[in-house]
Amino acid sequence: MLYYLFRFLEQYDIPGAHVWSYISFRALLTLIFSLLISAWFGEHFIKFMKRKKISETARDASIDPFGTQKKGVPTMGGIIIIVSILVPVLLLGRMRNIYLILMIITTLWLGFLGFLDDYIKIFRRNKEGLKGKYKIVGQVSIGFIVGIVLYLSPDAVVRENVSVPQKAAQQQTIIKHEQEAVKSLKTTVPFFKNHNLDYSQVMSFFGKHKTGAGWVLFVLMTILVVTAVSNGANLNDGMDGMCAGNAAIIGVALGILAYVSSHIGFASYFDIMFVQGSQELVIFMCAFVGAMIGFLWYNAYPAQVFMGDTGSLTIGGIIGVCAVIIHKELLLPILCGIFFVESLSVIIQTQVFKWYKRKGQRVRVFRATPIHDNFRKLDSQLDETSRYLFKNWPQRQFHESKITFRFWIVTIILAALTIITLKMR
Repeated sequence: MLYYLFRFLEQYDIPGAHVWSYISFRALLTLIFSLLISAWFGEHFIKFMKRKKISETARDASIDPFGTQKKGVPTMGGIIIIVSILVPVLLLGRMRNIYLILMIITTLWLGFLGFLDDYIKIFRRNKEGLKGKYKIVGQVSIGFIVGIVLYLSPDAVVRENVSVPQKAAQQQTIIKHEQEAVKSLKTTVPFFKNHNLDYSQVMSFFGKHKTGAGWVLFVLMTILVVTAVSNGANLNDGMDGMCAGNAAIIGVALGILAYVSSHIGFASYFDIMFVQGSQELVIFMCAFVGAMIGFLWYNAYPAQVFMGDTGSLTIGGIIGVCAVIIHKELLLPILCGIFFVESLSVIIQTQVFKWYKRKGQRVRVFRATPIHDNFRKLDSQLDETSRYLFKNWPQRQFHESKITFRFWIVTIILAALTIITLKMR
């Protein structure tokens, strides 16, 4: 709203009104607003939840292995995150931008889905929360909506890179962008120069229908990305500050990728697709990062509030949709490596346990999953009736704050690696 107000005032030569046209100015202002809103609203939200004695039953019953009591800490802190994202975005974003609209819809959709899960856990005293099948339906639905909108919207277009060789003596190549913006089924492949994955080429066995089949594959990929990252973030939310810190780092990396994708000069330099309109994603990701950092003020160890599924599902969905919009979804296994490993550990643990159970044995691979719990599970907390394949890994357990910081460090390394893949091609 403020964006349109100051652009209107710019017509009358109001001093300073023109700065609102700069992405850098709006992005940094959004970051500041998000931080302030998160800090102010978070304090009042926590006081309200404590007055109402609203906390998660499962959390109330848990005690940190090193003695920290978790009882009575309010949950549903994802509401703080959502409010801290949406208010600055609505104030400073260009609301006619299709990508910004998709990000807002994703935030509200998955925020509501997570809220239902937390509501059932808290008010119905059901520690299982919303049934898994309903969560999957909700995640698949928003993935489908995003994929279809990107397919149908005339504003969701890119300018693809083309190579034009110069004179042979110079042995150089000029990278130019096509003048006409087109709908594209290509996505960036890390580590391969001048190679993008074209979904229509993957479906080339459909012959003349390969383009239509390519869009079907693209929608399915969008659904997979949104669902996988959302669940990965949900599993990562198990220690104070863990998910919020990792998400802030990932958000910075995605903001950088969105910026270079929206700037025709940088897009040409890095030899990637120029995604028109994606500069508004920079605004959104700055709000996202600000909300994460502001939330950490209260969520860092020892936590004064938990984000709950209201926050974790929303965080994963935002990351997944942003990556799909800027055609960087194949970079997520690197960027979100922590989420990927968390999910993989749970899958391995579950499948191995089921396989041995059919043979009448109780065998587990790790001491506990998701994998971050493996590093703090004490011997006294292990199931004496089960055999652990990696019982002595690690050789000693760590405090959750040390585990959290080390996971942050790994995510920083992965984020840096993701960004430098733009030149390592």
